Amino acid sequence: MAGHSKWANIKHRKARQDNKRGKVWTKIIREITAAVRVGKSADPSVNPRLRLAWDKALSSNMSKDTVERAAKRGVGAGDGEHYEEMLYEGYGPGGVAVLVYCMTDNHNRTVSDVRHAFTKFGGNLGTDGSVGYLFNKQGVLYYPPGVDEDALMEAALDAGAQDVQVGEDGAVEVITTPEDYVSIKDALKVAGFSPEESELAMRAAVTAPVEGDQAVKLVKMIDMLEDLDDVQEVFHNADIPEEAYA
Repeated sequence: MAGHSKWANIKHRKARQDNKRGKVWTKIIREITAAVRVGKSADPSVNPRLRLAWDKALSSNMSKDTVERAAKRGVGAGDGEHYEEMLYEGYGPGGVAVLVYCMTDNHNRTVSDVRHAFTKFGGNLGTDGSVGYLFNKQGVLYYPPGVDEDALMEAALDAGAQDVQVGEDGAVEVITTPEDYVSIKDALKVAGFSPEESELAMRAAVTAPVEGDQAVKLVKMIDMLEDLDDVQEVFHNADIPEEAYA
């Protein structure tokens, strides 16, 4: 569809995150401390969840010292720093399916803030299971247009990737299982293919195109959700035209 580009969406998301770097870092630190408590280790080599948060922190230009301090804080975190993990489901403008992953110490505050963001832009918060069945957890490695598609595809499949998808703009996505995400990412780096972006995400098999005013409202709704202190990640199945980010 004209004007739609997965790579453009990735670039715009990255730019928005860079503009909110302080808030993004705060959320990553929260995830690091939670990963240490749950995994009972501050060593990323033996704590897979911590390794994911650790890599995300470094890719967000957080210093190694800051990451290590956050991990150590997780070891000694007391009851006063307990955060509950919550997943909210709903529909955005145009009927787009949306998942909102949160870490909160006040459920009532969080659900109220999340519901307000949905309602403000014409969406609505759904019940548990209303859209979650559309999504699967996957590892995704993003490579920009211009990468050697054939060589990357060969290296990815040799490493055990589930799939390699090439967009109309030439951008490449390497899809992995959650369990193989780290090992495949490491193998591709050794092969000379460091991803521009990578994540462990909830992805829908079918996307829903949105256009015009609905697309603009959806982008604003996602921005508002991501601005909330308790929101860690927002996932959706929308195919958003680039002009909606203007």
